[in-house]
Amino acid sequence: MNKKTLPFLFFLCIAIGYSLALLFNNSPVNDANLASKNKINKLLEYINRDYFEAVKTDSIVDLTVNEILAKLDPHSVYINQAEADVSNDQMRGNFVGIGVNFYQYNDTVAIIKNIENGPAENAGLLAGDRILYAGKKKLFGKGITTDTLFKYLKGEEHSKVSLTIYRKSQAKKMAKTVIRNTIPIQSVENGFLLNPQLGYIKILRFAENTYDEFKHELDKLNEKKINALVLDLRDNTGGYMEIATKIVDEFLEEKKVIVKIKNKNGKIETTFSTNNGSFLTGKIFVLVNENSASASEIVAGALQDNDRGTIIGRKTFGKGLVQKEMSLGDGSLVRLTIAKYYTPSGRSIQKPYIKGKNDDYYSFHAFNNKELFYKDSIKVNDSLKYKTLKGRTVYGGGGIIPDIFVPLNKKFETDHVFMMLNNQGVSYFIFEYLDKNRLYYNKLSMSQIHQEVYSNNKLFEAFIKYYTLNASQAIKSIYDNSNHFKHLLYAEMVRQLKNEKDYYKIMIENDEMIKVITNKNIQ
Repeated sequence: MNKKTLPFLFFLCIAIGYSLALLFNNSPVNDANLASKNKINKLLEYINRDYFEAVKTDSIVDLTVNEILAKLDPHSVYINQAEADVSNDQMRGNFVGIGVNFYQYNDTVAIIKNIENGPAENAGLLAGDRILYAGKKKLFGKGITTDTLFKYLKGEEHSKVSLTIYRKSQAKKMAKTVIRNTIPIQSVENGFLLNPQLGYIKILRFAENTYDEFKHELDKLNEKKINALVLDLRDNTGGYMEIATKIVDEFLEEKKVIVKIKNKNGKIETTFSTNNGSFLTGKIFVLVNENSASASEIVAGALQDNDRGTIIGRKTFGKGLVQKEMSLGDGSLVRLTIAKYYTPSGRSIQKPYIKGKNDDYYSFHAFNNKELFYKDSIKVNDSLKYKTLKGRTVYGGGGIIPDIFVPLNKKFETDHVFMMLNNQGVSYFIFEYLDKNRLYYNKLSMSQIHQEVYSNNKLFEAFIKYYTLNASQAIKSIYDNSNHFKHLLYAEMVRQLKNEKDYYKIMIENDEMIKVITNKNIQ
């Protein structure tokens, strides 16, 4: 796309180190003077004192720390202060701000959707509004960074920010005073029924608030007397290990192994189930893919090894290392790998890597990888065989191999189409399409939105035109899969005009992994 874009969500997920299995209860190490007399500090002193030009030594430190960590493993990473602030917000499960989803459209901050009952909505801001100024600070034009936007839109709880906005539907500027407040960052999508007995819950990440959100949704489904549950962990790259184990505990009887952690001294800590779970007998189907990693794999591995759940999808990422966050004293931090984890059968699912050579570590996700399309292409190591509680054979050595394999759609899920969707292409297109006549589209019912998408090819052809110059290689794939793309366009229009819950309900209607469960009636 030729438009400069920012992430769809204001609270932004920065992919740091790709996948996470963090220890939640360990206190961070905070010792700014840990190496005050080492070679690096002495060199920096010399540069500050004697070098013939002024040098920003902070950037040198960042570079040095990154180079040191690169010699370790792919998941030991340095996180600068700005990235740490955003990451901490997400893992904490909230931030203080104005509560909008936005992207930078033609160098202007455009509101895609307000957070429901958030400060922006309460102050009268609307989808489609452009934020021009925060106080006297200009927020449009080239060179406006994400850090700048965060600096002026986020702030202290109950603090005020005076915004100047432009409302296109009325063709006028106006002033709005927004009182910042705590905005929850949802990590669990609303649970709902796929049929009267089958529930569905999607977990986006394992943050501080995830267990409480999950339990709330599970309790609501239990009240509806479900006897089976779909737990969707696709594209969930992990989070806090303790939160993942609490969720597994909801499904296991007492004294079952959930996970084992082993440090460099050989000390092993084992987490057992408690029999306090609220879904101990119903069937469980866990959906995973190549982007399910770390804490997600702890959940999938525990349920698979205990013969408690059916794993459906594609081989997971293969991250079996545990990190601890350690402050470096200036707001930055390091996530340092401190242990390996093992599934209940004793499997390490960490995929191989070479210390100091991490360039190819993530190449597993290349679309020419046959493991994404053919079950028989999944590589297993016969020397790493393990047994589940009931004696089924499972393998270590890299990722969780699903019990039921569901390939990528080779016709639709090409690398060009994937890149387009991953860059929020459908979201941005729908925003710009709605932006042409919001007064009309805001009045549409669900059935009228459906008709708008499917009754003729007007919107679909506009979508094709939108990508003709920006992603021409994907055009054939879009035409060849017109019904699939219309489904995506319909879902995204519902998301922006209505709500997230209906969006997810629509998205899974054509979901191949869901069809495995419902069409084959394996529940």
